[in-house]
Amino acid sequence: VALARAGHRIVAASAVSQASLSRISASLPDVLIARPEEVVAKADLALLTVPDDALPDLVRGLAATGVPMAGRLVAHASGRHGLAVLEPAVRAGALPLALHPVMTFTGRGDDADKMAGISFGVTAPEQLRPVAEALVVEMGGEPVFIAEDKRDLYHAGLASAANHLITLVVQSSDLLREAGVADPAGMLGPLLHAALENSLALGDLALTGPVARGDADTVAAHVQAIAQAAPDALGAYLALARLTADRALAAGTLTPSAAQRLLGVLSRPSA
Repeated sequence: VALARAGHRIVAASAVSQASLSRISASLPDVLIARPEEVVAKADLALLTVPDDALPDLVRGLAATGVPMAGRLVAHASGRHGLAVLEPAVRAGALPLALHPVMTFTGRGDDADKMAGISFGVTAPEQLRPVAEALVVEMGGEPVFIAEDKRDLYHAGLASAANHLITLVVQSSDLLREAGVADPAGMLGPLLHAALENSLALGDLALTGPVARGDADTVAAHVQAIAQAAPDALGAYLALARLTADRALAAGTLTPSAAQRLLGVLSRPSA
């Protein structure tokens, strides 16, 4: 959709699930629905936008069909993978690109609008870097080049931030609801916005709260309350509290003696 807005002509699309087919019908209503190899045969640029673990089989399968690939750009949108996963297509003459938009998409109609101003994790052969940059800029993004051997680390950093944040926020909302808060989102919203802005601007110096202060008795009370009300949430609380204590200690905002007492609370058998 973003490339169509930039003036590219979308010639065909392929999908398996009904949800994906419905999205194609809604966002690209006049585009031909075809088999994957037929899409590649019709296109100068083929986008492979499937889950990370499904990508290797898709590339191997396309290469096995014998569809002409020489001179065609074949790009994937996987965060984890770089160029190696496209090797079967490259052996058939394809020109490989890894163009990963750093944004969370939910399949809604406004997803393409989220492309404006975001980063793209790009891996491309040296001679194709200008092509990758042009495509990203046309979609409204900012290219950031990632080395092939750093893709897993790059993707882990993004997944830890975005995916785990959702789990953490939903879990915190559950605890607040259990405590009688009728609107957890309304309570958490301003706090989380401020915490995110501070963490991006200040790093570890943005740490606040009982763990960063070394308030071991308060943390012990948290542990007891969570263990009683939501034991499934306790493991995450303990792990994050230990990590927070380690970072606060390294940043010098938590004294060694306070950290020792705090970590003692977090490592008790009852915890």
